[in-house]
Amino acid sequence: MSSITTNDGTEIFYKDWGARDAQPIVFHHGWPLSADDWDNQMLYFLAQGFRVIAHDRRGHGRSTQTSTGHEMDTYAADVAALTDALDLKNAFHVGHSTGGGEVVRYVARAKPGRVGKAVIAGAVPPVMVKSDRNPGGLPIDVFDGLRSALVANRAQFFIDVPTGPFYGFNRPGAKISQGLIDNWWRQGMMGAANAHYECIKAFSETDFTEDLKKIEVPVLVLHGTDDQIVPYDDSAPLSVKLLKNGTLKSYEGLPHGMLSTHPEILNPDMLAFFKG
Repeated sequence: MSSITTNDGTEIFYKDWGARDAQPIVFHHGWPLSADDWDNQMLYFLAQGFRVIAHDRRGHGRSTQTSTGHEMDTYAADVAALTDALDLKNAFHVGHSTGGGEVVRYVARAKPGRVGKAVIAGAVPPVMVKSDRNPGGLPIDVFDGLRSALVANRAQFFIDVPTGPFYGFNRPGAKISQGLIDNWWRQGMMGAANAHYECIKAFSETDFTEDLKKIEVPVLVLHGTDDQIVPYDDSAPLSVKLLKNGTLKSYEGLPHGMLSTHPEILNPDMLAFFKG
């Protein structure tokens, strides 16, 4: 297995497929998943001639189950360590959900020449939690409920989330995929409970406003209007307003996990952006 070791001794697992001189795309997964959540996109873009890379966030998947560093600054630093180790130039970065926040924090701080374009899909920026500055956000009680459910019975909680709101399988007439549910559970249970617990604060309370303002490269913002995890109105349209070179593409009725439920729609749209 391939991994890099960060300054604090954490081993970050990654996959790296394709020709080393091909245009690199780096994929950043959501909570509480792993690089495996990108199988469809990695195979698709590999077939299009790209070099595709995906890592397991610290505490997730096959990376070290650390006791520290479960916040966005360290997540972004881990990505910087990976891109430095692989010496990626002009890379495209794609992040889903929490991974979208990770992309925004990393790209805002990346070394010159490291990043060419970025895509954030169903992403948590600008900030999820409700406050005086963010009146349209979700109450802190929502995230406290996630923490309580994780502590009470993580294994059952990690069945309930993909069976219900994550993929929109709780909607009337939804085409349910037991494989997606089982794979979500499998990925989640590979990671560390403490990392997943602390990551809830990271994805819900981190304010990415200043990061979004700093980003110079083109950013494609993708979001489903029926996203029950990261509500549309308080995320994608607000992020695009803060970006210097942002483009919003919304998908009527699609769920939070639309990259898995509707890759035949999302993948070509990302490809067009990368080639444009």
